[in-house]
Amino acid sequence: MLEPIIQVGKSDETTGPVTVGLVDRAIADIRQFMRDNQLKPGDALPSETALAAQLGVSRTVAREAFRALATLRIVEIGNGRKARVAAPDADALSMILDHTVYTKQLSFQQVLDVRRTLELRTASLAALRRTDAEATELLNIVARMFEALDQPDALMELDIRFHEVIAKASGNSLYSIIVNSFRVITRQTWHIGWRSRGTFENRQENIRCHERIALAIMAQDPTRAEAAISEHFDSAVTVLLHAGIT
Repeated sequence: MLEPIIQVGKSDETTGPVTVGLVDRAIADIRQFMRDNQLKPGDALPSETALAAQLGVSRTVAREAFRALATLRIVEIGNGRKARVAAPDADALSMILDHTVYTKQLSFQQVLDVRRTLELRTASLAALRRTDAEATELLNIVARMFEALDQPDALMELDIRFHEVIAKASGNSLYSIIVNSFRVITRQTWHIGWRSRGTFENRQENIRCHERIALAIMAQDPTRAEAAISEHFDSAVTVLLHAGIT
């Protein structure tokens, strides 16, 4: 059953107030339209005018529904072209993670705990399923990490990319979406963890740990890959706790 329509203050000259209930209903109907027509990423949706007529709502309601779906990365909208079905990505989940940590509904350590659990599995699957190109990319990233030891910003981005390649190599796109969503959290804590490592030797050992992960995946040894990434996350947890990140 639909909830009672609650008016909000947004309006235009032709349609009057946009209502939360109508927009929510239009969002559900657009998603149903996509399912009924078996639309795939990249497929075009009807225009705002055509969709509004089909759904029995104003063009303003259809526009607001499209905007909401675009924020969730379910559709893509752009000036001068029809809305299209979007390919899934990490942006919406990343926004939720950032919000829950910022509002202290989750701690950094809780996020790291979930991430550790996921990445043990992705490393194991990557060792079993990786392509030669993915294994080579991981080793290339490690080599670039050694070269970037005195460039923390570049090193952070390489670190992020390293974990995202592992997730991709797992062969499960859902792992990629979830792991990629962690980058917003990583960018908030990475430099703190790096400074906490203190010495050149400790920082170099951190990269050697990445190298052990990459070599295990290259060797298609899931047990070794899982052990190496477990070591990596245990070290990260310890370093962040030492820096007061809870």
